[in-house]
Parts: sequence; C-alpha cells; structure tokens
Amino acid sequence: MRIIPAIDIIDGKCVRLTRGDYKTKKVYYTKPLEVAKMFEDAGIKYLHLVDLDGAKAKHIVNHQVLLDICSKTKLKVDFGGGLKTNEDLKIAFQSGANQITGGSIAVTNPSLFLEWISQYGSNKIILGADCINRQIATTGWLQKSNLDIIDFIKTYQTKGVTNVICTDIDRDGMLQGPSIKLYQEIRQKTSINIIASGGVSKLEDLLELSKIGCNGAIVGKAIYEGNISLKELQSLC
Repeated sequence: MRIIPAIDIIDGKCVRLTRGDYKTKKVYYTKPLEVAKMFEDAGIKYLHLVDLDGAKAKHIVNHQVLLDICSKTKLKVDFGGGLKTNEDLKIAFQSGANQITGGSIAVTNPSLFLEWISQYGSNKIILGADCINRQIATTGWLQKSNLDIIDFIKTYQTKGVTNVICTDIDRDGMLQGPSIKLYQEIRQKTSINIIASGGVSKLEDLLELSKIGCNGAIVGKAIYEGNISLKELQSLC
C-alpha cells in the first residue's frame, strides 16, 4: 500500500483543516517545500498536494508551490484543488504533477472529466470522491450533492476510471480513525483502486487499511500533530 503524506496549501502555507472547514485552518509550516523535502528524506515517494485556495476560487492558484516541490524533489505528486478547465490541467502537468485529482469537476462537468481521462489516461487522472453521510461534496467540500458515494464511484469505473481518492469528510482532521466500513463496502462493490483519506490517527490505522485492501492511504494531521512519526511511515514504505 502506498503511504502518501498530504500537504494542503492556503496562501502558500502548509495548513490543515478539520472536516474541511476553512475557519478551522491551522498553519503548520510556512514553507511547503521544506515539508516535502522532509518527507523525501524519510524515504517517502509520494505526496498528495491540495490547493485549497484553488478549490475555493474554482481555478488553480498555488501552482508555484507545485512547481517548487516537483522541481526540487523526486516525489511523485498527485495534485488537486481548483482544476476546472483544460488550462488548469495543463498548468498542473507543466508544473510537474505526476497525477491530478478531479473531484468537483467530475460532478459539475463529467463530460470534460471523461475527456481528460481519454486524453491523459486513467493512470494520470484520479477520481476524487469526497463524501458527507455518503453524499458527494464539492467545491472544497463547501457544497453537498445528492449523489451516493458508491453509485458515483461505480458509474465512473464503468467509464474507465481506475483510481479513486475517497475521503469521509466527517472524519477528516479528527484523528478518530478512517472509515473502514465504507472502504470495505467500496472494495466489495467495485474493483477500483482505493486511496483512503481522512481520519488516520495512528500506525495501526494504516495497517488496517492495508489489510482490507486499500491501494494507498493519505496521512495528514497525524503527521503534523506527532501521532505518527516519519520513522514509522518509513517502515511501511
């Protein structure tokens, strides 16, 4: 299972939110590149980089942070937040993103999202499936839809999507454990590659996610709050 630390960006700084609420913003580092290098030095190979300003603004904002990290580390970065147009996607890939994650766009403009998969390949485009009470949320988690998480994922799998980042927003930043039952259900009802996100609080959570068949796990606040050390993560890489 891939271990994927997360860096969320607001105003060019490394922050974390609780349950996606921008009012709960906590700044951990002012220089995201230093954090990325710290991860790389620990033997980590992957990074989940989220442009929270972009998610709110509905267009890419922090592409310079992406460029700095991709040009100055060897981390394989998946990038999301504010990717709404072909130009946004072009900027992200030109800035060095290895993969991009499309969440809101997959809800608001599915035809364009499918065009991206056709153009770049399913290995480059990750479906972002973020939910509250099983309903898909969009626009930096500020808006809810009436789409069921399982139906949403199954529909896109039939259209060629092979990778999904699934976040239970109620657990994000809470350090109370991931949504094991939800991921088990996704595993039972689809054959898509699941990257679990939200709620990881300790090393045992990662071991459990691996045990149930998740292909990757994103870790954020647990690292920044010291619940999981980089040495512990290194042992899983």
